[in-house]
Amino acid sequence: MVQPSDALSVESGQTAQRSGHRNDNLILLAIAAAVALLHLLTNNRYGFHRDELQFLSDAQHLDWGFVAYPPFTPFIERIGLSAFGLSMVGLRLFSVIAQAVAVFVSGLMARELSGNRLAQIAAALAVAFSPVPLFSGTEFQYTSFDFLWWVLIAYFTIRLLRSENPRWWLAIGATIGLGLLTKYAIVFYVAGVIIGLILTSARRYLRSPWLWAGVALALIFFLPNFVWLLHHNFVSYHFLQHIHARDVANGRANGYWKDQFLLCTNLAAAPLWIAGLAGFVRSRRFRMLTFMAITPIAFFGLAQGRGYYSAGVYPMLMAMGAVLAERWLVALPRWGRRAIEVAYFASFAAVSAYICAIILPLASSGPLRAFALSQNGDLREEIGWQELVRTVAQIRDSLPPDQQAHLGIATGNYGEYGAVDVLGHAYGLPEPIGTTNSEWLRGYPQPSPTTIVVLGNSAERVNQLFTGCRLAGHNGNAERIPNEELTAHPDIFVCGPPRIPWPEIWAEHQDFG
Repeated sequence: MVQPSDALSVESGQTAQRSGHRNDNLILLAIAAAVALLHLLTNNRYGFHRDELQFLSDAQHLDWGFVAYPPFTPFIERIGLSAFGLSMVGLRLFSVIAQAVAVFVSGLMARELSGNRLAQIAAALAVAFSPVPLFSGTEFQYTSFDFLWWVLIAYFTIRLLRSENPRWWLAIGATIGLGLLTKYAIVFYVAGVIIGLILTSARRYLRSPWLWAGVALALIFFLPNFVWLLHHNFVSYHFLQHIHARDVANGRANGYWKDQFLLCTNLAAAPLWIAGLAGFVRSRRFRMLTFMAITPIAFFGLAQGRGYYSAGVYPMLMAMGAVLAERWLVALPRWGRRAIEVAYFASFAAVSAYICAIILPLASSGPLRAFALSQNGDLREEIGWQELVRTVAQIRDSLPPDQQAHLGIATGNYGEYGAVDVLGHAYGLPEPIGTTNSEWLRGYPQPSPTTIVVLGNSAERVNQLFTGCRLAGHNGNAERIPNEELTAHPDIFVCGPPRIPWPEIWAEHQDFG
């Protein structure tokens, strides 16, 4: 029989635990909010990235699928356009929120793995200041949301294994469904879930109807995009094959294993995720997460994937490593514990400051900006788009009225297409003509323009495609920042009609550029 004093003691302990969790939540929210604020204060320093311009363009042509990616990211961008217009800070807000949630949930994972406040803080900070998740808050990319889905799947799996409540399969299934609508590479993470399920004691859930309900939920979420893929002969699969072959040929897949330390995670947090992986291997209850981590890491490594593809597995590893580190520190004398904590967080702060200086647009001028641009190719790709569109508008305005009335603008890549399509509205430019990615699906112009402004092609290629071409201007940026638009094909031409009919040009580009 429970005595009243015992009941009061239990109730008091539960109240203290709830109060402690609330305080921990506030600290984690403060960390996430601080990182979000850092992004909001710096995300308007340069311009849109070429990838963002493609998302913005696709957001204006919504469909259940696109050649280069599933529909989730353009759909969210369409919401952003409706709410904020062409505001970089507003449109990137969704990426900032995604990163902030991932940081907060990483701290919660440490708690679910029996970590106290130090472990939760260490896990949240390790994720917040690792290069890939930090970058995911600087631009509107599908990787921003893909990273969040990987973190949430790990968190829901930990909740499932800790509580043994099979209803968590519904949350796992729904998140996988969202992941499939965001980036197809999540299938390799799902493969890790399946392998871990089969090879560990978690296989008991194979008999649970909640697991199969979660599977059904994921498939229902994915169904519209699957139907789109079916109607388009699985073009995205062939596109990704082409992109992978190109990346391997260009050396973009080099340094994969080095990137697991320098890109996917903060270098100072390497002891945490290594310890975390060992911890999952040794844990009977949570061993399933071992396979969720090593399956995508190993697959991308063997298949010559790019280094950042596996970044989503590391938050759960760092959370477990933070818990183990906290337990180890507790066993040390107070002075030893304090010395190690100070040394670790000092080194972590130094590495994090260096990462921030490279990844974040902290300065709009001066040495810090020059350093970031010299180290970060993505920041360089944010420069020059407004100048490009302004130059095209000036070329248009220089033409006789009869040529302006029947003008087309042909682009050579998706960045140029997106810039003209999105930023060109302010100058009254017509919708561009492009054969790259989903631009091909929008077809050729009807009625056919008789004067064509041609971007992103060499003089030789332009003269092969069009008649009567002349050099009319130059693409680039006033600061001469070396990016793709400045260095690849900077010349802009004005031409007459194509040498072959538009339908034949489209037939030649059935590989979607």
